[in-house]
Amino acid sequence: MGRVFVFVVLAVLIALCSVAFGSAEEPGSRVRPLPEAEWSPEVVRLLRGTRDRVASLEGTQPSSKPKTLAILRTLAHHPDLMGPFLGFATALAQEGALSRRDSELLALRASWNCQSEFEWGHHVLYAQAAGLSDVEIDRITEGPDAAGWSAEDRTLLSAADQLHANQQVDDVVWKQLASRFSEKELVEIPFVVGQYTMLSMVANSTGVQLEAGYARLPRKSK
Repeated sequence: MGRVFVFVVLAVLIALCSVAFGSAEEPGSRVRPLPEAEWSPEVVRLLRGTRDRVASLEGTQPSSKPKTLAILRTLAHHPDLMGPFLGFATALAQEGALSRRDSELLALRASWNCQSEFEWGHHVLYAQAAGLSDVEIDRITEGPDAAGWSAEDRTLLSAADQLHANQQVDDVVWKQLASRFSEKELVEIPFVVGQYTMLSMVANSTGVQLEAGYARLPRKSK
């Protein structure tokens, strides 16, 4: 009888954990990424074409059996939010004034500062497509003081760090940015850092899991 009771208790606990943190298919998820079969017509409409845009950022050809990013399937629970978000995200990624390389440098540093494995994994691929080398991508984890950065890259990384820590760029770094970037680009810099900080918050908080085949977040050195 005692063994039966223990077994029942364990079964209930496992079931509760599955509800709270996701199914066995997506272990670790706090909010279940919505399967395509459960998408509303509005979500289907909104996500149409996103797979091709992701493939473009990755520098790959659209797959015959493309998958929707896990974070978008999580956002599919909230179609009213998804529409405006996708419009902004598309404008930032495809119509931004910054070069793709500069934008990805900021995105990866924001992802690292937030310790978001999901955002890091995807932006490694985007950064490679934008021209960042594997050596440079690895160096992003060391920050702006690492040897090997150009003065311009170091300034961008410093801006990302200051925005993360203080939600502000100090006068010294701002002057350095202003000597290189147009006013349009200067406005965009905090938007890029803010965008990927926000997405890191969403991924980290809801437990969005990085799909197989993407670079894992490197471990922080002690």
